[in-house]
Amino acid sequence: MHLRYAERRQARIRVLLQGASGSGKTYSSLLLAYGLTGSWSSIAIIDTENKSADLFEHLGKYRVLILEPPYTPERYIEALKMCELAGVQVIIIDSLSHEWQCLLDEHAAMSGNSYTNWGKLTPRHDSLVNALLQSNCHLIATVRAKQDYVLVEKNNKQIPEKVGMKGITRDGMDYEFTLVFELDNRHYARATKDRTGLFTDKPDFSISPKTGQQILRWCQEGTTQEQVEAMIKTAKDTIRLKDLYDLYPEFREALMPLFTERKNELQLLSLPKHPKYYGNSNHAA
Repeated sequence: MHLRYAERRQARIRVLLQGASGSGKTYSSLLLAYGLTGSWSSIAIIDTENKSADLFEHLGKYRVLILEPPYTPERYIEALKMCELAGVQVIIIDSLSHEWQCLLDEHAAMSGNSYTNWGKLTPRHDSLVNALLQSNCHLIATVRAKQDYVLVEKNNKQIPEKVGMKGITRDGMDYEFTLVFELDNRHYARATKDRTGLFTDKPDFSISPKTGQQILRWCQEGTTQEQVEAMIKTAKDTIRLKDLYDLYPEFREALMPLFTERKNELQLLSLPKHPKYYGNSNHAA
């Protein structure tokens, strides 16, 4: 455990767009992604929506990975890694809903205790969540939404009442994202979760590349990789080096050679110095 002061770091954004069919999730995701990178070739979209990603090829030469059934968490992770290895800066997952529906179908087909069966499926879903959180790319995910209802009592009867849209994914999935936008049938977005503070209490708006540029500026604030490199090089002991390793997990992979080099240097410096003998007078009798 480590107690420290709060500190903003340069970040990779995690954005979730949810909306009903026709609300513009794919198109909005592409515009947002272009604002984040300024290069269509640095964008990859993992498409589970009947090749809908190809409908917008007039925008620019972004890359498309068609993900075919079964939509297991493992196949999503495999697709994610393929995009990362291609060197893209932004990955769009369109959509995540298929993964959750796949697990629901698997659960329905399993025999035995329902609770025990979820104990087998949940770790697989969690592995996908961890892969999303640990990616070095900006991530935009879409989720299908449906009308949500609650039961209210009227005239001693339980009557269903509309309470807005509900994303078709596991409950709590939105907790894993920095920003959550809900799209309506006019293609307007409203932030229902916003850790950036950029869109809190703002009127509904159309997502554009400018939206991505705003988010990118927010991401670039805070401690940079170059600043962490300088702190590693000037670390006075391995305890400080371990603190830096724990404090900046987002830079571990990129800076691992520098961590290792400085650790070896500090370990050499800590070795006891051998006495130097000058002439026979310093030798033991």
